[in-house]
Amino acid sequence: MAGKKKVNGVNVDQLLGTIEQIKGNAEIARFQFRARNEWIDGAHNRATVKTFRGALKEDDSRERMAFEIDEPPVLCGRNLGPNPVEYLLVALSGCLTTSLVAHAAARGIELRKVESRYEGDLDLRGFLGISEDVPVGYKEIRIYFKIEADIPEERKEELLRMAQKYSPVFNSIARPVPVSVQLDRN
Repeated sequence: MAGKKKVNGVNVDQLLGTIEQIKGNAEIARFQFRARNEWIDGAHNRATVKTFRGALKEDDSRERMAFEIDEPPVLCGRNLGPNPVEYLLVALSGCLTTSLVAHAAARGIELRKVESRYEGDLDLRGFLGISEDVPVGYKEIRIYFKIEADIPEERKEELLRMAQKYSPVFNSIARPVPVSVQLDRN
């Protein structure tokens, strides 16, 4: 693999090349990700993803992926999939991990293992409309990382800060983005 330096499974040459291309043309960096959802029955619904726009073109090269969404029986579901707030934790876990690994690779830091666990506290009184004083979403999310690498603890802490700084999902939650919800008239 001449000319393809890999660190942590990341092609660092490609990553640095992409950064240089974007520095030359910011339009390359503009992406639009999409998801669809269809209600099935009760608390069960199915989300799908396939196409996205990025790097100046439409991309439909991957197979459609489906995500079953449901609730546990105690919340009127049948456990046919994770519930939406669990998917939020899953998305957060994937994005923070990917950001951490990519930034470590770009700095030449070889990782042996990265694990994390996520806990979110939610009070259903908000969701159920029982109390206006209770937030509808998570009250707090706690994240715990284990990083195995031949670097001092301070460098591991630095990787965690970088993961937070550069994770789109983390930043979408920590610094909420405007969201519009409307009827689709097409």
